[in-house]
Amino acid sequence: MENKTKMLIAVGAAVTANCQPCLKTAVSQAQGTGAEEKEIIEAIAIGRIVRRGAMGKMDKFASTLTGKDV
Repeated sequence: MENKTKMLIAVGAAVTANCQPCLKTAVSQAQGTGAEEKEIIEAIAIGRIVRRGAMGKMDKFASTLTGKDV
């Protein structure tokens, strides 16, 4: 896998993990591999989609554990 691809994955993963220092580092490193602004923005958008899905699943899981809509 190319370094640029790895760094774009890291950008998306950082967004999904809500890790600001990770995102700052990943964006900087992605830029260093030649990733274009459009590619970085797309990786951020994908991370947001994954985070939103995971958050919804976690909310449902928490509700099943408590028996309440949390």
